[in-house]
Amino acid sequence: MTVETTVRTPRLRALGKALRIPTILLALAGLSAGSYLPEVSTVSADPAPAPANVSQPPAAVHAAVPAVTSPATALLANGADGLSPKVLAMALDAMACARTRGVAAREDLLTVIDYSLPSTEPRLWVLDLRRGEVLYHELVAHGRGTGDNYATRFSNLNDSHQTSLGLFVTGGTYTGGNGYSLKLRGLDKGFNDRAEERHIVMHGAWYVSPEQARAQGRLGRSWGCPALSEKMAPKVIDTIKGGSFVFSYGGDQDWLQSASSNTCGGASVATTTAAL
Repeated sequence: MTVETTVRTPRLRALGKALRIPTILLALAGLSAGSYLPEVSTVSADPAPAPANVSQPPAAVHAAVPAVTSPATALLANGADGLSPKVLAMALDAMACARTRGVAAREDLLTVIDYSLPSTEPRLWVLDLRRGEVLYHELVAHGRGTGDNYATRFSNLNDSHQTSLGLFVTGGTYTGGNGYSLKLRGLDKGFNDRAEERHIVMHGAWYVSPEQARAQGRLGRSWGCPALSEKMAPKVIDTIKGGSFVFSYGGDQDWLQSASSNTCGGASVATTTAAL
């Protein structure tokens, strides 16, 4: 495969520099810097303690990908244990873009959910961006209004029982009707900014398990929450709580069109992502 080595987009270079990711790898992922984020609400969160080091075997390096040294770049190049490099690049883009808009959140962790995959496959990743490790790779349910095995409909509306797409930041925890749960604040105006109003939280559920997937050809479904298995939910929640980013990706065309047309503004990327 021939890779063009010249990247002409200034914002792509700025993003690569801020995240310590060579711009050529962002180009390989097929994205330009600032290609993601709709209008973002400004929030702040107190930093939480660093997550426990959960050992995972490193992913094999594809021969066609150039040698890399940055942990985040390695995740991008290797596909992060099955995570699409394009989706990961979009998530990193969203994270950097949000920080330029004043969203205070942890820079060492990123959770990515790829709702374009079937519910029967693990489609949630918790990434340690400093170590270049996949901490968790788990099953996650979508809303009952969003589809059966595949997520095809997304919403920001109350009582839709549909999943929302875009970038979230985690808040505090509580114990409620679904047990130990994690609050999520949606940052994308018009797409997920009603998450708190809709009580969209991360929690455990009995209907999320390999057994459920085998028995009915899909996981059970939530009322729009990203529901994990009862066994893994507390571990994941305790790792990502207190101000880390969660990026939910899907194939919804309205969201993708808005994601690509609402960008970070020009020079602001270069000047404000230096703190990343």
